[in-house]
Amino acid sequence: MAKNLVIVESPAKAKTIEKFLGKDFKVESSFGHIADLPSKELGVDVENDFTPKYIVDSDKKALVKKLKDLASKAETIWLASDEDREGEAISWHLAEELKLDKDKTKRIVFNSITKSAIQKAIENPREINFNLVNAQQARRVLDRLVGYELSPVLWKKIKPGLSAGRVQSVAVRLIVERERDIESFTPEASFRVAASFKTAEGNVFNAKLNKTFASKEEAEAFLKQNIGANFSIASLDKKPAKKSPAAPFTTSTLQQEASRKLYFSVSRTMQVAQRLYEAGLITYMRTDSVNLSKEAIDAAREAIISNYGKKYSKERSFTGKSKGAQEAHEAIRPTEMTNQSPSLERDQAKLYELIWKRTLASQMSDAELERTNVRIKTDTHNEAFTANGEVIKFDGFLKVYLEGTDDEDNAEEQEGMLPAMKEGEEILNNYITATERFSRAPYRFSEASLVKKLEELGIGRPSTYAPTISTIQNRGYIEKGTIEGVERKYVQLVLESNKVATKNLSENVGSDKGKMVPTDIGVIVTDFLVSHFEGILDYHFTAKVEEDFDEIASGGEDWKKVMKDFYSDFHPKVLHVEENADRASGERILGTDPKTGKQVSVRLGRFGPMVQIGTVDDEEKPTFASLLPEQSLASISFEEAMELFKLPRSLGEYEGEEVEANVGRFGPYIRFGKKFISLDKDESAMDIGMDRAIELIKAKQKADAPIAEYEGHEVTKGVGRFGPFIKWNGIFINVSKKYDYDNLSKADIEELIEIKKQKEIDKVVQDWPEEGIRIEKARWGRHNIIKGKIKVELSKDIDAANFPLKEAIALIEKKTPKKKTKAKPKPKAKK
Repeated sequence: MAKNLVIVESPAKAKTIEKFLGKDFKVESSFGHIADLPSKELGVDVENDFTPKYIVDSDKKALVKKLKDLASKAETIWLASDEDREGEAISWHLAEELKLDKDKTKRIVFNSITKSAIQKAIENPREINFNLVNAQQARRVLDRLVGYELSPVLWKKIKPGLSAGRVQSVAVRLIVERERDIESFTPEASFRVAASFKTAEGNVFNAKLNKTFASKEEAEAFLKQNIGANFSIASLDKKPAKKSPAAPFTTSTLQQEASRKLYFSVSRTMQVAQRLYEAGLITYMRTDSVNLSKEAIDAAREAIISNYGKKYSKERSFTGKSKGAQEAHEAIRPTEMTNQSPSLERDQAKLYELIWKRTLASQMSDAELERTNVRIKTDTHNEAFTANGEVIKFDGFLKVYLEGTDDEDNAEEQEGMLPAMKEGEEILNNYITATERFSRAPYRFSEASLVKKLEELGIGRPSTYAPTISTIQNRGYIEKGTIEGVERKYVQLVLESNKVATKNLSENVGSDKGKMVPTDIGVIVTDFLVSHFEGILDYHFTAKVEEDFDEIASGGEDWKKVMKDFYSDFHPKVLHVEENADRASGERILGTDPKTGKQVSVRLGRFGPMVQIGTVDDEEKPTFASLLPEQSLASISFEEAMELFKLPRSLGEYEGEEVEANVGRFGPYIRFGKKFISLDKDESAMDIGMDRAIELIKAKQKADAPIAEYEGHEVTKGVGRFGPFIKWNGIFINVSKKYDYDNLSKADIEELIEIKKQKEIDKVVQDWPEEGIRIEKARWGRHNIIKGKIKVELSKDIDAANFPLKEAIALIEKKTPKKKTKAKPKPKAKK
């Protein structure tokens, strides 16, 4: 038995660490937290100083027993979870639940999984830092109080199943307010003037007028002043300039840059970074710090000199802007600067290269530039054109890396070189344009720019950005929208060959892809929360709470006092709103139905946004129609709303069956008898005709037609989310590229079915036919207990082959939904 037991939170991390420690060390994983607040109750004793009720979930009990047994036999237990607040809480839970002997237990931290870092950590153990534990508890408890008290209010006042969160709701508010700014924005037009000039040597360059004109008349009058004009170089100014590199990555800047350069979502960036960290390739990826250790700076210098030469090296230190930076003491960087291109899968290789380049560039020389500003005058008026150029004299850090930007307003093209010119030189004008341009509405948030805004406001911390953005999308409050935009006409005036001509042009404006757009439910929930809980959704309050957590982490604040101060105001407010607030549905009255004279309105209904003709006060019941997926409560017009009552549209009959077009939960479709056939993405239930419907029906019939028979069961084929498949006896079988899907032979089909049958047999680890329960292998090395449609996932550490039937039954019963019993009607009172 090993003398030392090392417990980390991740199996991948355990595997990497095991390589660096000798036979006297055994490394085990806790698979994250082993204890947490219960999922189906508040789990906080408000009356008893906000004491949390931590429990070990049923799927972790076998793991806890295993770790307890190993700990009892070890001479020393090393708690080696991550070095942030969450990691400290994991170590504390391990010490509590495993009942570890304090004299035998040591806490170690390291910000990279390398041999030297781990050995240094073992040489410098410490005790559990309860300030960090309390900061984590404060966040967990406060967020639980907000979520568990606000969510039932939303169920009662808006719609069942909704939820609220302290940081998530504030993030949604940012997106909703930005959308309203866009909707209320009125563009203002002006005319911008640009010119093309040619030197005596025939070199062409562009210039612009640093002045705009408010109207077409003013712009035209200016162009006419240039008819027959002579142009010359009034001044030519050359100045040296420098560009300095950006700081090494923090969590926030890595998420932003990976979004700009690699098009990664925030959660994808963090998943890939986690794998790089656990493989020992980068330092800890949740950090506010821009510092590099002396070892890292020295290693970067050696790599720069080796790769590019001494003149490219410049040692730098950076200071972070983040208040209350968390416990990780170094920026995100490669653990080995000489390891430029480790052998990795595609996403990991891309992110690693980005981190490597950013780190190296941060320790490189400034780029040296020469900026040229040319002023061009004419003899017919006093306005001057200007042309700017930039020449790189020494590339410095630009040889490796240049930071991206989210500021679309300043996303101008890089200025290039200008031709050789001298002061007083006469130049020829090719043409001058005055183009109508409109002021632009604020930009919708991308994931990266939302992270940047949250960080600027002090809302959240490195560990919260990714889960916050995932949560608000999963809850349906925010979508990554595809806004098509609208056509806008504009005018361009062109002075060429001493004549002014007018061109009528058009452009697409307002189109946005992949940006964050609030849904109807997101808007309604935000408006309700802001109306009744302004304090909770206030940006400054949310930032102040984060500062309180930082104070707790540094030992400057008592976490239970912070809870008490918050709850004493929050709880009475919740009770008041629950009792007195009106229901919220986002209702908007559109007009009057010309046929019935009844009110037409849109609002949120039980099954989503809908149009309603009539009110509950009318003698006849109101009639309803669901909104199309691309429509919203805020923007739908009266005409569009009334069109919805034409659905379902009867298209006619085909093969004796009625064909109709309609819209359902998953979008537009046609119904042919009992078959439902989805329309293509760009098709509308309002427009589709019978010819197209028949085309779709025939395609569906062809796809569903049997292609063979095997063992008395038909074989059909189709294409789904995961590619082509065949279906046999209720089983879907993926068809790999090894087979010619369009020309499957009888032998191919039989082989695919037999392979699948064998896989199904091999998948079963235990089977209890009398109880209808079995344990099957699942993805990622896990196992599932299955009974009918009920499935319970077992964690990777559980021995599925020897899992007892009694425990399997208990887990299935726990997961089985309880049948609702109808209340008996009360007997009528006798008259």
